[in-house]
Amino acid sequence: MSSRAESIVAPYLERWKLVRDGPAFTTPSSALIPVVAWGRKAILKVATEREEELGSRLMVWWNGRGSAPVLEHDGPAIVLLRAEGTRSLTAMAEAGGDQDDEATRVLCAAASTLHAVRGEPPEGLVGLDRWFCELFVHAETRGGFFGRAASVARMLINEKSEPVVLHGDVHHGNVLDFGDDGWRAIDPKHVRGDRAFDFANILCNPDARVALGPGRLERQLAIICRQTGIAHERMTAWTVAWCGLSSAWSERSGDGGRHALQVGLAAERILG
Repeated sequence: MSSRAESIVAPYLERWKLVRDGPAFTTPSSALIPVVAWGRKAILKVATEREEELGSRLMVWWNGRGSAPVLEHDGPAIVLLRAEGTRSLTAMAEAGGDQDDEATRVLCAAASTLHAVRGEPPEGLVGLDRWFCELFVHAETRGGFFGRAASVARMLINEKSEPVVLHGDVHHGNVLDFGDDGWRAIDPKHVRGDRAFDFANILCNPDARVALGPGRLERQLAIICRQTGIAHERMTAWTVAWCGLSSAWSERSGDGGRHALQVGLAAERILG
């Protein structure tokens, strides 16, 4: 058990009379502990970074509409119903073939449900012009694919489209099986913009082996377009833009994830 995690979650365990159901642990942006909350299995999550807290506010706003239900919240702390289903989108994608295709359809449906929620969202959401800043800065010194991806991103961001509240990090580990309640999203960012942005990350996930499999990009692009009604050329362009941003983050932080660059180059070839 992490002593830091314990010190962060302890006040909320006491305040809400939550029963521990496992050890506390930390991520780079949160402290978490599995709990039993009012007779239901749940997760207590306490944000330790501002961006993570903004994401938790989105979970409260969605209020279980395509997202994990929120049982309690206050400031940086949130209690989420725990996913107890046995299915895994990561395992489905790794199995390949029809299962990979179905995982993509599930991700598209989950994101589309979130996009359909209307009303005044919480404060703190940022536009895609700001979200792509890292790519725009990186492109100035690196050029090449980054320069081309930055140009595509600017073109897409400047086009007029109805903005929606985005999840910001749609991938196989962020949509979980809630059994009879279906697939629900967790861990959003705090972004608003063109809905097509949210689907591009699917194509780089769940890992390099799957993402770079022969014909995988073309097949999943086609599925996303059929599921969402987004034009193929537009979705491919957003894939180039997203892969540029992801690769810029990876290069500047030195944390790996280089396969997004290869996916982006393949998407460029599809665009011609």
